[in-house]
Amino acid sequence: MIDNQWVLTAAHCIIKPYTLADYMVNLGAYQLAVPSGVLAAVSAIYVHPIYQGDGTSGDIALIRLQSPVPYTDYIMNICLPAQDVQFPSGLSCYVTGWGSIKQGVSLPAPQTLQMVQLPIIDQAQCNSMYHINNPSLPASQTLIQWDMICAGFPNGQKDACQGDSGGPLACKWNGSWLLAGLVSWGFGCAIANRPGVYTRVSAYSDWIQQHVAVQATPADISIQNVPNNSTGASSCLTYLLFLLTVFIHIILW
Repeated sequence: MIDNQWVLTAAHCIIKPYTLADYMVNLGAYQLAVPSGVLAAVSAIYVHPIYQGDGTSGDIALIRLQSPVPYTDYIMNICLPAQDVQFPSGLSCYVTGWGSIKQGVSLPAPQTLQMVQLPIIDQAQCNSMYHINNPSLPASQTLIQWDMICAGFPNGQKDACQGDSGGPLACKWNGSWLLAGLVSWGFGCAIANRPGVYTRVSAYSDWIQQHVAVQATPADISIQNVPNNSTGASSCLTYLLFLLTVFIHIILW
């Protein structure tokens, strides 16, 4: 949630063809088997136009809610990074979601929101890791594109997994929690040399602000109204991250 009427997710979570009635956003949920939070209807979905399918650039989508959702102790926006923010290798960040707890093992009841702490991996290093023990992939082929960011461990251990798609990779940055990435793709879960790959949100700061600016009304608290500052956040109403993800039916992570 980046604003009281806007949510970010991954483009591959939006399964075409679709109608807006196919989607609801569950805000403030904690245990999926115990109904809680706010179910919000959707008024518009914007999939980035360069997205071409699994593993491609542009795996990001904006969802506009039909009505602004009041902030609470459990429903709050997260800050967006400015376009020039580069999250350094080794920075410890957090991923949250209700996806599988390991490859092929669904999150058991009551389906409590999970969190994992992961370090950022340098883009070039991540691309090299995906070439290890992968003879079918030409050495010159780049898998980790300009708008992707990786997080995880060289020997696996911890990772996002199927069902976490579109969820937040959140990093503490100069006192603010910034949305560094969105769960996008990977090979299996927690496999050595196959860290999770995320859409790098800072690569789409301008695209996000253009859409929110066009659609905003005077009553909205919109991201374009908050200038960039030294924290690297292009929008921020709070310095606390509440564990939020978009709960929508997906087929990939």
